[in-house]
Amino acid sequence: QVQLVESGGGLVQAGGSLRLSCAASGRTFSSYGMGWFRQVSGKEREFVGYIARSGVSYYADSVKGRFAIARDNAKNTGYLQMNKLQAEDTAVYSCAARGLMTGSFYSKSGYDYWGQGTQVTVSS
Repeated sequence: QVQLVESGGGLVQAGGSLRLSCAASGRTFSSYGMGWFRQVSGKEREFVGYIARSGVSYYADSVKGRFAIARDNAKNTGYLQMNKLQAEDTAVYSCAARGLMTGSFYSKSGYDYWGQGTQVTVSS
Protein backbone atom coordinates (compact mmCIF):
# COMPACT_ATOMS: atom_id res chain seq x y z
CA GLN A 1 0.00 0.00 0.00
CA VAL A 2 1.21 3.49 -0.85
CA GLN A 3 -0.25 6.76 0.36
CA LEU A 4 0.29 9.86 -1.75
CA VAL A 5 -0.16 13.46 -0.67
CA GLU A 6 0.20 16.39 -3.05
CA SER A 7 1.12 19.91 -2.06
CA GLY A 8 2.21 23.15 -3.67
CA GLY A 9 -0.90 24.12 -5.56
CA GLY A 10 -2.26 27.64 -5.53
CA LEU A 11 -3.02 30.74 -7.54
CA VAL A 12 -0.44 32.06 -9.99
CA GLN A 13 -0.46 34.59 -12.81
CA ALA A 14 -0.09 33.48 -16.38
CA GLY A 15 3.56 33.08 -17.26
CA GLY A 16 4.46 32.17 -13.71
CA SER A 17 5.70 28.95 -12.16
CA LEU A 18 4.67 26.48 -9.49
CA ARG A 19 6.23 23.31 -8.16
CA LEU A 20 3.98 20.54 -6.94
CA SER A 21 5.21 17.86 -4.60
CA CYS A 22 3.93 14.34 -4.12
CA ALA A 23 4.98 12.78 -0.84
CA ALA A 24 4.74 9.01 -0.66
CA SER A 25 4.55 6.78 2.38
CA GLY A 26 4.17 3.09 2.76
CA ARG A 27 6.10 0.84 0.46
CA THR A 28 9.39 1.83 -1.14
CA PHE A 29 8.79 4.78 -3.41
CA SER A 30 11.62 3.79 -5.71
CA SER A 31 9.67 0.66 -6.67
CA TYR A 32 6.98 2.71 -8.37
CA GLY A 33 6.64 4.76 -11.46
CA MET A 34 4.88 8.06 -10.85
CA GLY A 35 2.42 9.89 -13.01
CA TRP A 36 0.76 13.27 -12.89
CA PHE A 37 -2.74 13.88 -14.14
CA ARG A 38 -5.04 16.86 -14.10
CA GLN A 39 -8.77 17.31 -14.21
CA VAL A 40 -11.09 20.20 -14.87
CA SER A 41 -14.56 19.91 -13.41
CA GLY A 42 -16.86 18.15 -15.85
CA LYS A 43 -14.02 16.80 -17.98
CA GLU A 44 -12.02 13.61 -18.10
CA ARG A 45 -8.81 13.26 -16.11
CA GLU A 46 -5.94 14.13 -18.44
CA PHE A 47 -2.41 12.73 -18.54
CA VAL A 48 0.28 15.32 -17.81
CA GLY A 49 3.47 13.32 -17.44
CA TYR A 50 5.16 10.24 -16.09
CA ILE A 51 8.53 9.36 -14.62
CA ALA A 52 9.61 5.75 -14.63
CA ARG A 53 11.60 4.03 -11.92
CA SER A 54 14.63 4.50 -14.16
CA GLY A 55 14.11 8.26 -14.16
CA VAL A 56 13.04 8.47 -17.78
CA SER A 57 10.15 10.89 -18.20
CA TYR A 58 7.34 11.38 -20.69
CA TYR A 59 5.02 14.32 -21.21
CA ALA A 60 1.76 15.27 -22.82
CA ASP A 61 2.27 17.44 -25.87
CA SER A 62 0.38 20.27 -24.20
CA VAL A 63 3.00 20.62 -21.45
CA LYS A 64 6.17 19.46 -23.19
CA GLY A 65 8.92 22.03 -22.81
CA ARG A 66 7.11 23.80 -19.96
CA PHE A 67 6.68 21.12 -17.30
CA ALA A 68 9.28 18.81 -15.81
CA ILE A 69 8.89 15.79 -13.56
CA ALA A 70 11.53 14.71 -11.09
CA ARG A 71 11.80 12.27 -8.23
CA ASP A 72 13.90 12.05 -5.11
CA ASN A 73 13.76 8.47 -3.92
CA ALA A 74 15.71 9.29 -0.76
CA LYS A 75 12.93 11.66 0.24
CA ASN A 76 10.10 9.49 -1.11
CA THR A 77 8.89 12.49 -3.06
CA GLY A 78 8.06 13.30 -6.62
CA TYR A 79 7.82 16.74 -8.17
CA LEU A 80 6.08 18.48 -11.01
CA GLN A 81 7.77 21.74 -11.96
CA MET A 82 5.40 23.88 -14.00
CA ASN A 83 6.74 26.88 -15.89
CA LYS A 84 5.17 29.36 -18.31
CA LEU A 85 1.78 28.54 -16.89
CA GLN A 86 -1.28 29.35 -18.95
CA ALA A 87 -4.93 29.77 -18.05
CA GLU A 88 -5.61 26.41 -19.76
CA ASP A 89 -3.41 24.73 -17.14
CA THR A 90 -5.97 25.49 -14.44
CA ALA A 91 -7.09 22.17 -12.95
CA VAL A 92 -6.84 19.83 -9.99
CA TYR A 93 -3.51 18.05 -10.27
CA SER A 94 -3.06 14.55 -8.89
CA CYS A 95 -0.11 12.26 -8.61
CA ALA A 96 -0.40 8.52 -8.99
CA ALA A 97 1.88 5.55 -8.44
CA ARG A 98 2.21 2.47 -10.56
CA GLY A 99 3.95 -0.74 -9.50
CA LEU A 100 3.89 -3.73 -11.78
CA MET A 101 0.73 -2.66 -13.52
CA THR A 102 0.28 -3.65 -17.09
CA GLY A 103 -1.25 -1.25 -19.48
CA SER A 104 -0.27 2.21 -20.54
CA PHE A 105 1.04 4.81 -18.11
CA TYR A 106 -0.74 7.37 -20.28
CA SER A 107 -4.02 6.01 -18.97
CA LYS A 108 -5.48 6.59 -15.51
CA SER A 109 -6.29 2.87 -15.38
CA GLY A 110 -2.57 2.12 -15.39
CA TYR A 111 -2.09 3.20 -11.76
CA ASP A 112 -2.52 1.51 -8.41
CA TYR A 113 -2.59 4.50 -6.08
CA TRP A 114 -3.73 8.11 -6.21
CA GLY A 115 -3.33 11.24 -4.16
CA GLN A 116 -6.23 13.50 -3.27
CA GLY A 117 -5.22 16.26 -5.67
CA THR A 118 -4.23 19.90 -5.37
CA GLN A 119 -5.82 22.87 -7.10
CA VAL A 120 -3.79 24.96 -9.51
CA THR A 121 -5.40 28.16 -10.76
CA VAL A 122 -3.72 30.33 -13.37
CA SER A 123 -5.10 33.84 -13.76
CA SER A 124 -4.84 35.51 -17.16
